[in-house]
Amino acid sequence: MRPARFELHRPTSLEDALAFKAVYGDESTFHAGGTELLVALKARVLHYDHVIDLKQVPELRRIHLREDGTLVIGALSTHHAIARDPLVQRLLPGYAELSDNVANIRVRVAGTLGGVLCFAEPHADAPTMLCALDARMALASHGSARTLPSREFHLGEFTTAREENEILVAIEVPPQPPGARSAYRCFGHTERPAVGVAAVWSRKGPQRLSLWAGAITGVPIPLPETQAAANTLPADLPPTEIWNRLAPVLAAEAARIPAHDDLHGGADYKRHLVQVLAQRAIEACLT
Repeated sequence: MRPARFELHRPTSLEDALAFKAVYGDESTFHAGGTELLVALKARVLHYDHVIDLKQVPELRRIHLREDGTLVIGALSTHHAIARDPLVQRLLPGYAELSDNVANIRVRVAGTLGGVLCFAEPHADAPTMLCALDARMALASHGSARTLPSREFHLGEFTTAREENEILVAIEVPPQPPGARSAYRCFGHTERPAVGVAAVWSRKGPQRLSLWAGAITGVPIPLPETQAAANTLPADLPPTEIWNRLAPVLAAEAARIPAHDDLHGGADYKRHLVQVLAQRAIEACLT
């Protein structure tokens, strides 16, 4: 099915894109990679008289490092571009690996990080890892700007804290603690994860482990009891001993996750996956 007719606007600057939105309001929407939006438009689930194509806005594609060490990833950066960016590969190799395994090559080349975040499909990879990395979302509207922690950006299935008149401009990842390593592991029967787990492990600093599970509920969720248990462990424990101490805590915590049955699997199956994938992610950080 073809989408209903709409007028396409192609601004070449962020300022112009926001001005279009200010003029057309609720009758318009932003278009990034289009891998989700176009499907909804063709199915007539969504309808807009005006579509504002952001692909010609160069500042939304930039990946750069600030003086304070924050890695800034433009929201229009594709998964393919992120996976191959030298800065991401050097500073966040775990996230580069995640990007290189999103769905399939067609989605990785066309799909953007900002698009998947704003669409808020719960069975996605990026939100879980960004929460574990303590990333922040930079948002802009006509005449104003703000930032939100990634953990506050996701509100529920297909729901975020982004206002309709806002553009997600960039994802900001703060400097990670010295020696920190990150990893993401997922499993699914389709190209979307049934469950994904992200871990960030640091041998220095007050928090040793940041552990998040995604796709099992409407938004990524932390595993605070396992994190707290990890923070009490000596930094020089061998990986096998670390996991032996964390496994019973994680098993008890995973059993209480409010999962539900869906086409990706049963609730108990997903809770079991959290334990398996958490072990793999943590071990990847430690080796």
